[in-house]
Formats: sequence, C-alpha cells, structure tokens
Amino acid sequence: MAVPQVAAPPPATRPARRSYKGWQFVGPFMIVFALVFLAPIAYSIYLSLYRNRLIGGNAFVGLDNYTQALQDSQFWSGVGRVGLFLVVQVPIMLFLALLVALALDSGRLYGKSFFRVSIFLPYAVPAVVAALMWGFIYGSQFGLIGNLNDSLGLSLPDPLKPSLILASIGNITTWTFIGYNMLIFYSALQVVPKSLYESAAIDGAGQIRIIRSIKLPAIRGALVIATIFSIIGSFQLFNEPAILRNLAPNAITTYFTPNFYAYSLTFSGQQINYSAAVAVIMAVITMIVAYVVQLRGTKDL
Repeated sequence: MAVPQVAAPPPATRPARRSYKGWQFVGPFMIVFALVFLAPIAYSIYLSLYRNRLIGGNAFVGLDNYTQALQDSQFWSGVGRVGLFLVVQVPIMLFLALLVALALDSGRLYGKSFFRVSIFLPYAVPAVVAALMWGFIYGSQFGLIGNLNDSLGLSLPDPLKPSLILASIGNITTWTFIGYNMLIFYSALQVVPKSLYESAAIDGAGQIRIIRSIKLPAIRGALVIATIFSIIGSFQLFNEPAILRNLAPNAITTYFTPNFYAYSLTFSGQQINYSAAVAVIMAVITMIVAYVVQLRGTKDL
C-alpha cells in the first residue's frame, strides 16, 4: 500500500524590511522646516510665558502676558485698524485684479503680453522701495502733491494726514498686489475648457452671462486662495507704516498695526516677552479668520 506523500510546507518568508529611502529625501526639508518655522514659533511661545523683572530677572508668569495683551487698548486699536483695512482694501484689490484677469482672458485686448507684464511689474518692486516712492509722491511739502498745489494753485488734501493715512497705505498695497492676484486669476482662467464658452455662445449667452455662470464658478478655488493670502497680508501689515512713519509721525503711532506694535515693544520698549505674547495672539487671530474664510469659500466646491 502506497503511503501518501505530504506536501512540504512553503518556506517561511522573511518580513519585508522597512525602507527609509523616502525619509532620506524628505529629511533635509523636515530639518530646515523645523529650524526655520517650528523652532521660532516654539521659542516665541516660550518667551511669552516669562517676564523680565527688575528684581529676580526673567521669571515665569504663565498667561499673564496674554491677559495683559487682551486688555491692551493700544493692541486692539491696531487690530481694529487692520480689520478695517482688510474689509475695505482687500475686496477692492481683488475686484480690480479679477477685472484685469477677465480682460486679458477675453482675447479682445490689444497688446495683451505688454499689458500683463505692466500690471505685474509693481509686484517686482521691493515693498520698502514702493513705500518710499509713494511717500515722496504723497508729500505735501516736497512731493508731487505739494508741487501740484504750488504749480496749479490747487489745495489737494494731504494724503499723509491722520484721516487719510490708512487709505494712502491701502493705495500702495493695492498698486503692489493687483498684478500678483491678477496672475493667480488669469492662470486659473487658462485651464477652463474653451468648449464651455463655445457651447454657451451657441446657446445665446453673452459675455456677462459667461463670466457669471462659467468663469467665476470655475476659478472659485483661486478666488479663495487669493482672499486667504490677502487676509494674511493685511494682518501682517508692517512695511508701509514703518517707512511712512518718518514722513507722517503724527498720523502713524507705534501701535498703528499689531505687527508694528510688536516691533516697537521689542526694539523701543525692550518688552520682548510681552511682544512675543502679542505676536502669538495675532498669529491665532489670523489663523482663525483665514480658516473661516477657507471653510466658507470651499463649502460648495
């Protein structure tokens, strides 16, 4: 009687060794990211929990700096000012940038390449140079406004006076960033299928209807991104007030914007710990506002 042969068990397979090649590529970036981004944030939070006392040196105070900042009228004055700046300037800037992008995309604009470069060119001007240039244009004693008043016998209002300084700064920011946002919108419009426009034209849709029903919904993601960038930039307003302060010391205070307030506290008031608390609070406010806008903007995408 033949004895049935039992199949030999398959050889045991060794567990696959984990490969770390991916980390070799990502590792350098993660190290640089931790050093230049995470470490400064952690150090700022650390500084904000201490206070330098005349007796005892640097002492741990917990959340006292945050409590003081939340009750600081100068801090909230700066927050309200950049909030007003955001509500007024950002919609105007984005509307003008969108208008230019739609004009470029329409195909009816002569010299489109030259026009596109001309609109984008102010963004290539450094912010400090732009603020200085516009500051001398605004000057009522030495600049273009003053020359026009003297030459033509006009009485144009002083753009650097307290009631107009925020609008003057908004004009500088709009002039600088229209081209940047225009490029975002124009790039988004270029990927919209042209067949949609042809179908709409066959159905009798005009240009306004095509813009409202096809172009704007198609670039909604780009609109949200540009809005978020503009919100962050508004809360970070610093260069223009810092440069124009020398030209308009009565209009721009040390707490004109939260960033300028934190800078003044650090380098003029030697209140590094309190300045760190102000910076952390502003970072949280900016993050919350940007996140809310992102949720609202991408809700139906």
